[in-house]
Amino acid sequence: MDDDYFREIQELQIQIAGLEERDEDPEVIQDLKQQLQVLSAIYQEAIALLDQGRTEPELRRRLELRGFGEWNLDNVYAYVYETAIDLPARNHAQFVRDISGYGYAEALRWANPAGPLEPETGGGSAPVDLN
Repeated sequence: MDDDYFREIQELQIQIAGLEERDEDPEVIQDLKQQLQVLSAIYQEAIALLDQGRTEPELRRRLELRGFGEWNLDNVYAYVYETAIDLPARNHAQFVRDISGYGYAEALRWANPAGPLEPETGGGSAPVDLN
């Protein structure tokens, strides 16, 4: 692959290697390595979902219904990224595993594209005044 996301990952790898070579601050290096792990996991999942959607029109339709637009790498990556950052993070290693183990295609298939259902209005009893 040769896209902006892949290049960003490559540039981060080069930056980390340069920092390590110059014996820079280990904390900075560790932070960048963790960022690299997250970005790599999101990218891998986006590529896998993009490939899966090429043969599953329902995934493409669902992505569009969710407001991410047509089926392309930028929009699929945005969906995976936004979904991933909402995953609960107990610690970094678990967060990366959760990103890689999350069912992005299943979430697209089964999620309500319009969002949560609103409670019915009208009928029933009158509102209770709590004052």
